[in-house]
Amino acid sequence: MQFPAGPAGLAAPLLALPAAAALSAGGSPGPALILILIPILILILLLLILSGSIGLCQDPLYCVLLLFSFVSAVDLLIALEEDGIISGFTELYMREADPQLRTAHGLLTCYWDGTVHYGLGLAMAAAIGTGRNYRGLGLFWLGSLLMSAVVFLLGNLIGKYSPELSLSFLFSLPYLLLLTWAGLRLFRQPRPLPNLSPEQIAEEQRKPLYQRPQDLLLILILILTAAFTFFRGMVVLDCPADSCFDYTYLHEPYLRDPVGYPKVQMLIYLFYLLPFLILAIYGLALPACSWLPDWSLVVAGAVAQAQFAHVGSSLHSRTPFPYQTPDEVLWIFLLSNVLYALGPQLLALRCLRSPAFFLLLPAAPGPARHKKYL
Repeated sequence: MQFPAGPAGLAAPLLALPAAAALSAGGSPGPALILILIPILILILLLLILSGSIGLCQDPLYCVLLLFSFVSAVDLLIALEEDGIISGFTELYMREADPQLRTAHGLLTCYWDGTVHYGLGLAMAAAIGTGRNYRGLGLFWLGSLLMSAVVFLLGNLIGKYSPELSLSFLFSLPYLLLLTWAGLRLFRQPRPLPNLSPEQIAEEQRKPLYQRPQDLLLILILILTAAFTFFRGMVVLDCPADSCFDYTYLHEPYLRDPVGYPKVQMLIYLFYLLPFLILAIYGLALPACSWLPDWSLVVAGAVAQAQFAHVGSSLHSRTPFPYQTPDEVLWIFLLSNVLYALGPQLLALRCLRSPAFFLLLPAAPGPARHKKYL
């Protein structure tokens, strides 16, 4: 039976699951680790050869997906074991690892990495195996991974767990460098261009804003998203206004959690997401902003991951009770944060479904120059 080459290659990291269980049961990371990893690596190599995925390793990005899929499998195991759903897989790893993964934010990040990131990796691997374009999926994946890594690392540095950082924290630097390299490679891939004539593009770009009601509604949504971004940024910066004080204590007390992740998250929103939202409004109002489709996908992935971790952490039992969302405002909190995450997703969908407004018109050919021959 022949399996699809791309996804079969990313199924190889699942062979590490019995290895984690055996290592945890052994209780000693010495020679037992080598005895377990050698047959696992042999099985992975055999699976790559039998599925035909070994040829895909010539694409460096496929090798990166293979590496990140290992991380996704480990993260999912950590989250399931810490929530008591499974046991005996990562006991040794969690005993030696940093305590930050045991926080609510750490667990929600692990859940997202083990499901969404792994699913996106499978989809990208399938596209690589069949020769299809995966640039859009890759940009969403890139934004999600970057937001996850940056918030977690900066929260560890400034939060209450900063005195407990170990040398293992330095392993995050190669992870970020590899992710940056993957992002540069994705941006350099050719864009899939729609089959539109210059006349069709010009006709779409001549439409004023009042003739594009969907864009007008999207601009309104982005303005509200930008206003909420600015407000929550002021809240974590300890704005003395009564509205900020009431919001912190009555609506979103998780913003005061000393773990540091919510504060870092809101500051990233304030200093990076807010300028993008302003530029996106400009890009929806005026034509030929060719940068918007790509960056809308990156931001959509980043905000989706961030809101999942933020909302989940606000409700998770690992968050101390004084910082959990009060039951009286639970539905308001959920509605506001879901709508907040919806804006960037709608923007990315708008750019994907009707890209003509954002395309650059090809330059008109100039008059032919006559050469003189003496």
